[in-house]
Amino acid sequence: GAVACPMNSSYRERDIAYQVNDSGATMMVTHASLWPVVEACRAQVPNLSRVVVVGERVHDAGGFTVSYDDVIMYAPTRDPDVRVEQSQLAALPYSSGTTGLPKGVMLTHRILVYNQLQYRDAGGIGESDVYPIFVPLSHIYAVMLMNAALCSGAHHIVMERFDLDTLVDVIQKHRVTVLHLVPPVVLALANAPALDASQFRTVRYALSAAAPLAPDVARRVHERLGLRVIQAYGLTETGPSTHHSPLEPDRVKLESIGVAIADTEHRVVDLETGEKVLPPGETGEIIIRGPQIMHGYWNAPEETARALRNGWLYSGDIGRIDEDGYVYVADRKKEMIKSRAFSVAPAELEAALLEHPDIADCGVVGAPDTEAGEVPAAFIVPRKGCTLDEAALNDYFSKRLAGYKMIRRWHLTDAIPRTPSGKILRRVLRDKLL
Repeated sequence: GAVACPMNSSYRERDIAYQVNDSGATMMVTHASLWPVVEACRAQVPNLSRVVVVGERVHDAGGFTVSYDDVIMYAPTRDPDVRVEQSQLAALPYSSGTTGLPKGVMLTHRILVYNQLQYRDAGGIGESDVYPIFVPLSHIYAVMLMNAALCSGAHHIVMERFDLDTLVDVIQKHRVTVLHLVPPVVLALANAPALDASQFRTVRYALSAAAPLAPDVARRVHERLGLRVIQAYGLTETGPSTHHSPLEPDRVKLESIGVAIADTEHRVVDLETGEKVLPPGETGEIIIRGPQIMHGYWNAPEETARALRNGWLYSGDIGRIDEDGYVYVADRKKEMIKSRAFSVAPAELEAALLEHPDIADCGVVGAPDTEAGEVPAAFIVPRKGCTLDEAALNDYFSKRLAGYKMIRRWHLTDAIPRTPSGKILRRVLRDKLL
């Protein structure tokens, strides 16, 4: 009957203290290698009464910790007399916090089980499938993949972290049939010169999720490696899956995140009131309804009321739906660049930038401007051995972008900051503009 509240292993003292205190957690399970970070924030988490440590025993004079080995050794032989209802909370994952402080997302047993079945069927996952998991196990993406394997009989291989060479070895050794990726990994596959199609011959398809994927990157992977890349979509608030591209090659639209999965409805509404349903082709906020929708945000009634309205979850994502029911995500509502009277989606500009042969990676944000309010600013990572010239870039993109979408400020950088799930940390990029 306990509630799991996963935390990323890269968290520092401040992150740990915030989530422990906000959730009201009283017990933690961690690895011995992470104990120093937990110990450092001990005084900041007064409600945390016990820490179970996996691995080597740690030095703890205050009796704050207990070894996982001891927990197993001295565990009662009888199962606990606990009745768990479908409506009880099973997990309290925290949203990534790209639009403010992270919020606890209330997911029940029914929500999680229902969504695993929805995802299993949408992805055609069965007993013969094999897939690696390398996204952080605290992320809802990984939670879904682990549970989907349990309910389908598929075989999953947990990797400690992403490494391209290791991933290719795993694919060949275990005859992997499906890849679950994030956009930076798809980009790495597109840019890796040593890879060839023979290394991916057992893979039925690769799924990219957690952040928008530039269609040109998917095309390059398919052309070079014969690996078909499709998109899916979801949110922590939806357990997470809501949309999935069809598995039939002739039904895939590379620019789209796919269609709504079973028992899921979607609409696009106007940005001003959120009440007017827009027709196919018009851009607005994507809203979703289905059995996988969260119960709300933990101890945040105002945030819950803004997100859940009349049974619909307001995703905060801007997009459109075409005549065939395919959804296209432009960007986060709060990340749209307001340039003069126009709204500009950073993800759209990033997709265009990645078509340039000398750009390896990029991130776009709005930069303050006295005349326009905001103008697009791009941080770009050149391909190895390439030199990027601002005048040449402006000339190249003037033929590909509308005037109000043109990049007005260029910044060279070594890497684009991202969350573990691949989302660009735009606030970090904005800070670099100051």
